[in-house]
Amino acid sequence: MELREGDFDAFFEAPFAVYGEGTPYVSPMRSDLRRFYAAGVNPLFANAADFALFTVHRDGKILGRIGAHVHAASNALYKTKTAYFAYFDCADDAEAARTLLGAAENWGHQRGFDTIAGNFNLTAMQQIGVTTDGFDGVPYVDQVYSPPHIARLLAENGYEAYFPMRTFEVDLDAFDPATILGPKQQDILNSPDWQFAQVTRATIPQRLEDARKLLNSGFGQNPMFVPLTAEEFEFQAKELKWIIDPRITSVIHHKGEPAAIALVIPDLNPFIRATKSRISWSTPWHFLVSRLKRRRALVVYASVREDLHAKGVMSAMMVILLPIMRAAGYRQLGITWIWDENAGSNRLMEHLNAKPLHRNHLFRKALI
Repeated sequence: MELREGDFDAFFEAPFAVYGEGTPYVSPMRSDLRRFYAAGVNPLFANAADFALFTVHRDGKILGRIGAHVHAASNALYKTKTAYFAYFDCADDAEAARTLLGAAENWGHQRGFDTIAGNFNLTAMQQIGVTTDGFDGVPYVDQVYSPPHIARLLAENGYEAYFPMRTFEVDLDAFDPATILGPKQQDILNSPDWQFAQVTRATIPQRLEDARKLLNSGFGQNPMFVPLTAEEFEFQAKELKWIIDPRITSVIHHKGEPAAIALVIPDLNPFIRATKSRISWSTPWHFLVSRLKRRRALVVYASVREDLHAKGVMSAMMVILLPIMRAAGYRQLGITWIWDENAGSNRLMEHLNAKPLHRNHLFRKALI
């Protein structure tokens, strides 16, 4: 058994090596993974000491990977001393898992952290969690997926499952606006104080800044959330201006000020899978083909300004937005993840007749 640190090529190749062709798992693009772990480029990492990449090998064969990192802003805000693990992808091999998890734990312990938690790929506002049920569900882009043995390997190594979440899928053909159109929603749709802000290629930069402000306001009271700076949001949303279908992302203003957003993108997983997560001469072709065939979209997040919570704003947006998606050719809508304790969002899922897709948890362990 050989443990390597800093072998990016092996880190990228690991899920392809251990999961094979038939897995629902879809890797991030190699270029995106590279920039995620670029000190001084990713605002999360001021320098290379803020993260480590580990892979494990036996007889020259890659058996798994794990990243370890610090999120200094989260620890400062919540007065914690937590290290994080990310991209834990491993063969169903007890020794390989023990070696990888031990490497991440040692990395955190040596830096004075008292807990390690994950998957955080790489923050609470990106891909988080480990799949614990719903393994047959085909994931959308930006949804976490891991095979059944990953959660088991974590449990066998002393990790506790916590922070339960679900991803969801909405059948757009079956959506009936009457199921969520009540008096509050009707008042919003009839009032001149509420206006949908146009999303075009020219207005995308301003809409993305609206998106950041609404994210920070709407999610401010959510556990683990850390407000994003303009630099951090720009880094995370770098490719969105090329990906967004302006027809299906919705921003609503109240008296001229941003009030709520549903940031929605086409599901890119068929395109990413076709490229094997690598940019090559055929990438533009695959992208064009995927645009012609796309039938699934994903809500990256939906957020209402804090002072407008519980006023029916998001459901009013859905009354308008979902039929537009259907008219644009989309048939299914995925939801990234919703915490079990988020009563408002889970109630909206019920009204949309959304079906649970995956069950996810975070996992944590004390570092002694």
